[in-house]
Amino acid sequence: MIPWELLDKAHVPDTIDELCLYKRGNEFSIRVNGHELMNSRIHGSEEILAEKACEIISNRPCPRILIGGLGMGYTAASALRHTGVHSQIEVAEIVPSVISWNRGPLAELAGKPLEDPRILVQETDIARILKNETHAYDAILLDVDNGPAGLTRKNNSWLYGHAGLKAALDALRPTGVLAIWSAGPDQAFTRRLGKAGFEVKEICVRARATGKGSFHTIWLAIRRA
Repeated sequence: MIPWELLDKAHVPDTIDELCLYKRGNEFSIRVNGHELMNSRIHGSEEILAEKACEIISNRPCPRILIGGLGMGYTAASALRHTGVHSQIEVAEIVPSVISWNRGPLAELAGKPLEDPRILVQETDIARILKNETHAYDAILLDVDNGPAGLTRKNNSWLYGHAGLKAALDALRPTGVLAIWSAGPDQAFTRRLGKAGFEVKEICVRARATGKGSFHTIWLAIRRA
């Protein structure tokens, strides 16, 4: 068995934690405190997150999409594949090194999505964007942390609470969609989405693009007209 090689470490803002980037052969892993956040062999559900959201807004000629969390670039790449040439896709990533990794050792994994002119990457907390935008986006995709039960940043809890959901609702255009990835189900969060003013659909998808692996949860929450 080929051992894992540590390529780089990155501090997570507002925490004492570090993200660690590992490589083993052609496989990459990003971990925090020994817990694997993402692996380059397991990205099917991240791609479905963007695919399902883009299906909902497919009739919009120039959709504007906001993605929270760059990860290994799979969600952004899927959004590019499922929108037209006039789409605008903004990615908010709070860890600068994650952006650098996606332009360096991770670039080939998802087909170099950051080189597409439709993509704009912002080195910022997505919460800051949501607090300052009104009726700006057709879709907002959250692939931040591990879902409503966060692992890396305590401040991520705001996104999944009442205030964060209200900010996301306000930042969406009428009948826009808030799509959220999670490692597992959360009935209390589903109810919270409904109370925030969304029509909610919860789907369960396989982690791997092959249709295998563990199950992940995706919420598709549409802003009521």
